[in-house]
Amino acid sequence: QVQLVESGGGLVQAGGSLRLSCAASGRTFSSRNRGWFRQASGKEREFVAAIRWTGTTYYADSVKGRFTISRDNAKNTVYLQMNTLKPEDTAVYYCAADLIDRRLGSPSSSADFGSWGQGTQVTVSS
Repeated sequence: QVQLVESGGGLVQAGGSLRLSCAASGRTFSSRNRGWFRQASGKEREFVAAIRWTGTTYYADSVKGRFTISRDNAKNTVYLQMNTLKPEDTAVYYCAADLIDRRLGSPSSSADFGSWGQGTQVTVSS
């Protein structure tokens, strides 16, 4: 059974940084896409960043230049480094993993991912 566990969320002042981690268990994901989404209170879940099994990365325009997604296949873990945080980044952040091997195309929709973590809260104070 696949399990994704996020960590690293918390409270930070605007301009600060946080690094989220998502450890996967139950199978390896080295040949599968990984991603991060977020959901602010009262809003729909939205795409934040994704990294393909090839290493290619994708970002939402709102985080481009501030966030960096990376993966460590040896640890079955994906990271989201968040710098220059803004109050509008406040949300529950969810880790996601594709259940399809070597999927083609640009993963930026929740429909591209079949396994999800429980979420970690990120709060940015002004």
